[in-house]
Amino acid sequence: MKFDTEYIEKLADIIAEKGLTEISLEDGNQAITLRKEIFTGAVQVAAPQAIVAPQATAQQPAQASAPKQEAKKGQPVTSPMVGTFYKASSPDAKPFVEVGQTVSKGDVVCIVEAMKLMNEIESEFSGKVVEICVEDGQPVEFGQVLMYIE
Repeated sequence: MKFDTEYIEKLADIIAEKGLTEISLEDGNQAITLRKEIFTGAVQVAAPQAIVAPQATAQQPAQASAPKQEAKKGQPVTSPMVGTFYKASSPDAKPFVEVGQTVSKGDVVCIVEAMKLMNEIESEFSGKVVEICVEDGQPVEFGQVLMYIE
């Protein structure tokens, strides 16, 4: 499949209409990513890239491990966006939460940095933190489990 200009323009329209900031597609041989710059509103198009087979197989084990995470005890706190996970407000600050700590609904449990903006992630429920699934400074995806609270 070849990505033509008309197809890319349609994808850009979808980003604008739906209020998305990024859209990525791949057909097995090629991949394309379009990003909307928050400050300028301009849409950037990453050049279509050929997909190498080892990358595709490397992604499969990650998908296979996702159901295992859902089986863990407690309710998941997930990332509402793509970004970088931080346990504390600064490198020398105390972490917002630690395993074994009790949190209340609305407590800040971590930060996800996206496009140089620090987004405080609040707990949607009260309970005890039983597992933190992400390392400090690690990139996270939309919907990825950050921690479990029971």
